[in-house]
Amino acid sequence: MGLHPSTEPVLIARELLGTAQVPGGEELKLYRHDRDFMIVLGHNELMSTRMNGSEIALATQSCARIAHAKRPRLLIGGYGMGFTLRAALADLGPDAQVTVAELVPEIVAWARGPMAELMAGCLDDPRVELVMADVADVIEADRGCYDAILLDVDNGPDGLVREDNNRIYSRRGLLAARAALRPGGVLAVWSVAKDAAFAARLTKAGFRVDEVGVRARSNGKGPMHVIWFATPA
Repeated sequence: MGLHPSTEPVLIARELLGTAQVPGGEELKLYRHDRDFMIVLGHNELMSTRMNGSEIALATQSCARIAHAKRPRLLIGGYGMGFTLRAALADLGPDAQVTVAELVPEIVAWARGPMAELMAGCLDDPRVELVMADVADVIEADRGCYDAILLDVDNGPDGLVREDNNRIYSRRGLLAARAALRPGGVLAVWSVAKDAAFAARLTKAGFRVDEVGVRARSNGKGPMHVIWFATPA
């Protein structure tokens, strides 16, 4: 009697590639599962290569809103898996300048290490300046500098990863972001879910707010994420 190959699916174990302690916050873990990468906090998947549609939309829709800028300057916080940065670079011309503020050194080490193929050289693009710092500090230090500030920090305005991230989304943080924008600039804030209190806070801080729902996956499927596009009123 001949042997027949098993028809049961082969389960691929998730491989832990590294850990990172967020300054003043929780521990992050980088996993690889087959061809996918994911960064996890406890039982929460913060980001993965399977769900990048809303991170890409954060860049493309922001760039569309500042198409009038001749030499656009953008601030992105933080790097994550680089989907927002790569999408912005693809849309921007050679005269653009993009500052990326990343707080966690391991995030950059993972980008240049196990996820180097995914990074596709974006951190070495001559238009990119990488700053290892809290994006809130960068915003407070730079007044009237940016045509767009793109924030994908934490899970949105809820301080899941690090309590200090709440200051970015506080009234003080929003006023600082408003002051850091050039005339006609836009503040774009990504979130895993709607937050009526935060939307109201944007308005009270002197912004006109456009709330846009975007699917998590680039194929238009997956959970609905939210991006607030805020322009000084």
